[in-house]
Amino acid sequence: MSHLRALEKKGVIQRRAHKARAVVFPEDLDRPEIVDIPVYGTIPAGMPSDSVQNAEGCISVDVDTLGIPRTSKSFALRVRGDSMIEAHICSGDFVILEIKEPRERDIVAALIDGETTLKRYLVANGQPFLKAENERYPDLLPARELLIQGVMVGMIRHFRRE
Repeated sequence: MSHLRALEKKGVIQRRAHKARAVVFPEDLDRPEIVDIPVYGTIPAGMPSDSVQNAEGCISVDVDTLGIPRTSKSFALRVRGDSMIEAHICSGDFVILEIKEPRERDIVAALIDGETTLKRYLVANGQPFLKAENERYPDLLPARELLIQGVMVGMIRHFRRE
């Protein structure tokens, strides 16, 4: 115990009050919390597609930098296409999404009439629809269903070396 007190006095360790064997190194206190977010394939940023998503590894991110809660249900998808280019989301980027209710103007991963896409979520006259951030693509109005699979909370730009 005297060795632990000496190390604590020198600032090498910190002990947690009222906890047995609770020793922390000060440099660990300043280190941001890193979480692994699973990558579930790609998402079209163009015309919707009916592709099946499978886990393809994960992305390690600092939760404080992204501002996502530690308890959030997050996942990532690689963007494929150019319909969100005016929102600065390019083909090859990773979008990080959280499973939660969308607010108007959120960018979402959506299942619209059985096909997935990445678009901006809007509501007009009480009717939700999806809008591309590229004037070459039309608005998408659901004929049967519109299911929001995730709301974008962050993005990681992927630079390709050639």
